Amino acid sequence: MLVRILVTGACGQIGSELVPLLRERYGKDNVIASDIVVEKLKMLSEPYEVINVLDREKLEKVIKEYDIDIIYHLAAILSAKGEENPQLCYQVNINGTYNVLEAARVGGVEKVIIPSSIAVFGPETPDNPGEITILKPRTMYGISKVFAELAGEYYYHKYGLDVRGLRFPGIISWKTPPGGGTTDYAVEVFYAAIEKGHYTYFVREDTTLPMMYMPDALKALIQLMEADNSRLRYRFYNVSGMSFSARELTEVIKKFIPYFTVEYKPDERQKIADSWPSRLDDTAAREDWDWKPDWDLERMAKDMIENLSKKLRKRV
Repeated sequence: MLVRILVTGACGQIGSELVPLLRERYGKDNVIASDIVVEKLKMLSEPYEVINVLDREKLEKVIKEYDIDIIYHLAAILSAKGEENPQLCYQVNINGTYNVLEAARVGGVEKVIIPSSIAVFGPETPDNPGEITILKPRTMYGISKVFAELAGEYYYHKYGLDVRGLRFPGIISWKTPPGGGTTDYAVEVFYAAIEKGHYTYFVREDTTLPMMYMPDALKALIQLMEADNSRLRYRFYNVSGMSFSARELTEVIKKFIPYFTVEYKPDERQKIADSWPSRLDDTAAREDWDWKPDWDLERMAKDMIENLSKKLRKRV
């Protein structure tokens, strides 16, 4: 079956790794990358389109031109960057998501996959929350993701548009640098360990958050997209790979880089981290579409250090 896929925000942390994987699976010409920076799109290679998600007319044109069946809507301003410029975060994340949903509805798109985030939670959310829980975020990014979830539900029930999504924890990858999220320390620490042997965390050592290695994130995005809709109880699912504190992450890295040292100097991002749960209950994903992560903390750390050392051409 021929499937045509459009990926917005294709040059971001997830998109830059998801696009090549989708092209392997569905054929290069059937996956259209889109973003606002043409130089980065060229690195992903054709087919690509320069699309600002605030331009609904361009979205509708591309959907019609390529006869798009599925959209992965990844274009977003992340949590920490969103607090630096909440107005831009609102425009891109809320108005942009609305434009994608409307363009998909008008264009007869079959499915829209939208990543959500642990940022939808807030201080009132119980630890280890399930799908149905308190959503009272304290950031514009979190507010925008609550909008995406509720709007996705609305378009599914009102128009029959099959909107699905994942509440991602922090995502760790050696291929792409951090992009302005609150969990960036879990990626930055590996670069610092390899290049400098020292890292200053911007969170406390006891800060514990759910995380996921990029291969598991990509697996989840494809697995949910391909899942039979009749099995899905929810439109947006929790997924998690592991949960650890900054101190635990440091100790694991020291197993491979014994001379590594750290210090902890919490900044304004600590408040955001404190508003999120330390772990996620992803039982529903495991039951409904057979989700199961492949990576744990130690295996992930070993793989990060090996691959990042090669990338940075450093011996550790």
